Amino acid sequence: MSEFIRTGFTPYPPRGVFYFLSNKSPLGDLGVKKIHGFLLMLLLMFLCTGRAFSQTSDNSSRTIKIGLLIQDSSCISALQGAEMAIRNANRDGGLNGRKFQLVVRSMEGPWGTGSKQAVNLIFEEKVWALVGLHDGRNAHLVEQAATKSTVVFVSAWSGDPTLSQAFVPWFFNCIPNDNQQAASLFREIYEIKKFRKITVVHGSDYDSEKSLSSFLNSVKMSGKPEPAQFNIDDYNQKLNVLTNKIRETDASCIVLFCQPSASLKFIRQIRQEKMEMPLFGSLMLLNENELSSGEIQEFDNRLSIPAGDWTGSANLIFRQEFQKAYKNLPGMEASYSYDSMTILIEAIRNAGSSDRERIQKELEKISYKGVTGLIQFDEKGNRMGNFEIMKVKNGVPVKSE
Repeated sequence: MSEFIRTGFTPYPPRGVFYFLSNKSPLGDLGVKKIHGFLLMLLLMFLCTGRAFSQTSDNSSRTIKIGLLIQDSSCISALQGAEMAIRNANRDGGLNGRKFQLVVRSMEGPWGTGSKQAVNLIFEEKVWALVGLHDGRNAHLVEQAATKSTVVFVSAWSGDPTLSQAFVPWFFNCIPNDNQQAASLFREIYEIKKFRKITVVHGSDYDSEKSLSSFLNSVKMSGKPEPAQFNIDDYNQKLNVLTNKIRETDASCIVLFCQPSASLKFIRQIRQEKMEMPLFGSLMLLNENELSSGEIQEFDNRLSIPAGDWTGSANLIFRQEFQKAYKNLPGMEASYSYDSMTILIEAIRNAGSSDRERIQKELEKISYKGVTGLIQFDEKGNRMGNFEIMKVKNGVPVKSE
């Protein structure tokens, strides 16, 4: 049997129930959330009392299935990182003679598809646990499904801090959340560099707004003046107008909370205009599934992000193995995908069975030196650590020379 199952990439039709759960629903955001939660509960009840059954038997399969939920079928790097973790685990013997198997689902389609894909992995594929690389809105859907079915969910990309505020014991986040990233950015910009005039450029999407909110809260709590703010979506096809407005603020530095493609266009514009002020941003800017390696390199030696020290031996070995296997260097998503899958496999091995509570307890106390640094979790499932600001080189954070 193959170690990997790459299925679920076909979007569901945007009519029927899922039309009313889409962003175009006439019900409004609150109504969508209430109906979505109710339908998800009904779906879970049906599966639990019908065809599905509790995942407690170790004899139900010859393989140990782990679900991987990705944003869409373009997320090749995220998939490759998870594949490498599975391959390495099986090379090292699997678990008691059983091989690990990756089962992949894409979350393409109208809003709400993510919960159906998560439910499919849990009850149809009977995965032992879930790893997700997708945006914050989809992460909430997966968290709901994981909570109602008591399955461990490791988020490997979304920085949405509200994911851990429900205090769900089944949720773990492998990346620093937006609040943690904002704290590192604030410390670097206001306390270490002592910049006095800050300009923020942000987007209107869900993840950008969450990142912006976390940063502004850090500034407000400090008593510092609120930075100048510009929504990049207001300046489509006229970025020169935006740069002129930024010049008028006499900015000491710029902080970016935008989607990768918008950030790249902005950086090209300020380079063209020879604007040399320092640039800072969140981790989500460096998504190698949205930008090519050549495009990401345009951030090199210019952009600084809150990531922590990635210069350990584990990272070097991983980069060498990844390049050998896939003929290119791993980016941010590949690295976090690999680490998330690796710590989950480590927890399953330590648990010694498919017992969900034991896997969850093992993740709670894990201390693992990964390719993205030391991985430990607090009582809410947030990753702990000092996520110092690092310069970007070849698409990943490195120490400044």
